[in-house]
Amino acid sequence: MMKSALTVLVAGVLTLSACSSGGETTTAGGGQPVAGKTLTMAVGGDPGNLDPQFTSLSVTMQVDWFLYDALLNIDSSGKPVAGLAEKWEGTTTSAKYTLRKGITCSDGTPLTASTVAQNINFVGDPANKSTRIGVFVPAGAKAVADDAAGTVTVTAAAPDAFLARNVGGLHIVCAKGMKDRSILKQGSDGTGLYTVSEAVPGDHYTLTRRKDYAWGPGDFKADQTGVPEKVTIKVVANETTSANLLTAGQVNIASIAGPDKQRLAAQQLFKREVGAPLGQLWFNQKAGLPTADLAVRRALTQGLDLTQLGKVVTSGSGTPPTDLVAPGMGPCKVDTITGNLPGHDLNAAKSALDAAGWKPGAGGVREKGGNKLSLVFYYPTTLGPTMQSAAELLQKSWTELGVEVSLKAVATAEISTVVLAGQGTWHAGLIPLTVSLPSQLVSFLSGTTPPNGTNFSWIKNPAYDAAIAKASKIAGTDGCEDWAAGERALFEQVNLVPFVNTVVPIFGKNATFDLSQGSVVPSSVRMLG
Repeated sequence: MMKSALTVLVAGVLTLSACSSGGETTTAGGGQPVAGKTLTMAVGGDPGNLDPQFTSLSVTMQVDWFLYDALLNIDSSGKPVAGLAEKWEGTTTSAKYTLRKGITCSDGTPLTASTVAQNINFVGDPANKSTRIGVFVPAGAKAVADDAAGTVTVTAAAPDAFLARNVGGLHIVCAKGMKDRSILKQGSDGTGLYTVSEAVPGDHYTLTRRKDYAWGPGDFKADQTGVPEKVTIKVVANETTSANLLTAGQVNIASIAGPDKQRLAAQQLFKREVGAPLGQLWFNQKAGLPTADLAVRRALTQGLDLTQLGKVVTSGSGTPPTDLVAPGMGPCKVDTITGNLPGHDLNAAKSALDAAGWKPGAGGVREKGGNKLSLVFYYPTTLGPTMQSAAELLQKSWTELGVEVSLKAVATAEISTVVLAGQGTWHAGLIPLTVSLPSQLVSFLSGTTPPNGTNFSWIKNPAYDAAIAKASKIAGTDGCEDWAAGERALFEQVNLVPFVNTVVPIFGKNATFDLSQGSVVPSSVRMLG
């Protein structure tokens, strides 16, 4: 399956158009599949609004995969396979999907090509302000349905190098939900394996299995033993608590990014692993903020030992990133990061701030025009204690530069409202963003800003825009050099600073499962006796 964008990933906070990624490993699960069980899955934050076309949070996308299907699924090798569509074809400007027969919505009504087209047209219309625009569906894209033939044809307003795959990753809402989206906020109307039977925000969500569901990925059949009858999505903000609940058998699945993963691994639990960006430093470049100045962003980056910061974030287990796409998932294998970010140099950083007019003032805090160089720094609480340690190290380093730094630990919901929706003040933050295609980054790195768009850090980089415009016109991997040129342009302007990737284990107890781009595949879960 595909996910998307600034969404918080399995190991990140945000998910773009698609997801986390990387290799998987597994250890023995033990036991045999048994029927009639309830799966309990721990998530690090409340998913909030469950409407799949109005979220960028990975925790919400994971829940939505239980409730909705997409036209395409993605197998373990990253290859698109049949989803709601049995056949598809596409170019950079058009895509055509042929729907599988016999698919029904949760209320029993057949899924029609017209409903699929309505979804695509809704997301592609900027007036609707869907967070999936530019991630799954290009702005201005139009879809036309042929219900008799069961086909949907999409025409893009501008070229998209991965059009068929991107549109194919959109969660499809059924007709009733498209007519009244209010029912989707804490309910569902989709073709997925489960429906929402209870929603208690901040605590848990209960999902009930559809017995008629028989169109999942792979060889899924409705009568397979071990498929959970119910699913409880349990909101557990503290990773150590999740690990303890898993050990006690009160939770069956939990992803653990922090140090608790070591003690869980020692218990020989069932495990899948996913590689994901974890250390990503973002700057708010909105006009009028100090971080809108390239000289300030460069100095702040030079003031950090990114290697040491990466060790703290990952407890020493991380690896250097080579590009902005989740490790192991992207189609392009070009190193855009090495040598293209400012190196650690405290003296150069101080000199740069001096030159930019930020002079040491009272208490050592730099000032310019009577204003202090005072920054609010955000970091997510859902990713474990190492994020706080990293934020404190960053605060110490920037204080040495003469910067006053206020740390703000925030939950997933605050990332969504303050950062993504632009409803608060922030200057910089550790905000992991996970995608599987370079095209899925575009709406987060350029174009319309909040509240009307997802360019949440207000990036304006003409060189990036030019490079990705060129890359978008070239189908598939033939445009990789142009995608790479775009990323290098971002690092030249220090628009964002990726500094470490991690491998996040997703543990299972009394349950086995598969992953697709970092998310648990609902139809793959088997409860064990």
